[in-house]
Amino acid sequence: MSHKLHRSEKNKVVAGIFGGLEEVTGVDANILRLIFVFIGVGTGIFPAIITYLIGAVIIPLEAEAPPVHKDKEEK
Repeated sequence: MSHKLHRSEKNKVVAGIFGGLEEVTGVDANILRLIFVFIGVGTGIFPAIITYLIGAVIIPLEAEAPPVHKDKEEK
């Protein structure tokens, strides 16, 4: 995988977590948001909010994310 997980600065509603996941996985951010809401409703909204806030703190912004380097150069 050539992308590192980061929060998107362009595709965001609150913190950009699902926009960043979209860029990494290729799955539409709105689908990811809906899945998160359904899981949150099914398990209790409080754990979902805490999980989102933790992700917003530990996942770097797109501009702050370290660049991806290839360990092996092609010969």
